[in-house]
Amino acid sequence: MRFAVVMRKQAIDNPWITHRWTPVEVFADLGQFEESGVAITTPNPLGSFVERDTEGETWLFRGFELDLFPDEAEGYFLNATAAEPCWFVMWRLEEDFHRFLEPSSVAECGDEVNLAIPHRICLSYNEAARLIDGGESVDTVVLDKTHWQWLHEYVEAHYRPEPKKRQRPASFKGAQRTADE
Repeated sequence: MRFAVVMRKQAIDNPWITHRWTPVEVFADLGQFEESGVAITTPNPLGSFVERDTEGETWLFRGFELDLFPDEAEGYFLNATAAEPCWFVMWRLEEDFHRFLEPSSVAECGDEVNLAIPHRICLSYNEAARLIDGGESVDTVVLDKTHWQWLHEYVEAHYRPEPKKRQRPASFKGAQRTADE
C-alpha cells in the first residue's frame, strides 16, 4: 500500500529558531497526485510544494510503501491499543534536498539551506523506538479510523502474546551448597 505525507514548516516566536517542521497528515496515495506528470521511479519519496501562507509553508511527499510484518506484531499491538493510535514519521533535515523534489517545486525553495524530508513511515511502536534510539527524528500523526481498523485486523490475525513465565521466588531456590557440607 502506498502513502503520502504532508509536512508543515511552521513559523514560531523564538529568539533562537524561526520555524519548526512537523508532519501533519499521512494518507493513502491512490495515484491522485500523479497529475503533475512525474512518476516515482526511485526508492526516495518525491515532494511537491503545496502552499505558503503567513504562518509557514506546506509540502506533500508521496511514494511511501508500507508493508506489515508478523515479527512486528507486538509493536502494532501496542499502537492499535494505545489511547491515541498514530503513524510514526521518520524525517531528516536534508541539505541536498533538490533530489527529493519534483522539478516544478525546486524554485519554491528560494534560498533555503535545508528542507525536512520524510524518509519512512511505520505503525510499530517498537520500530519507531529503534529509529529514535538510532538518532533519527520521529514524530507522530494521529491514525485515522480506516487505517486503525486495518491495523487492528492485522493485529487480531498475527499477534500472539508470549506466555508469561512464572518467576520462582529466591526463597524457594534453596541455598547453594557444596557436596561435602
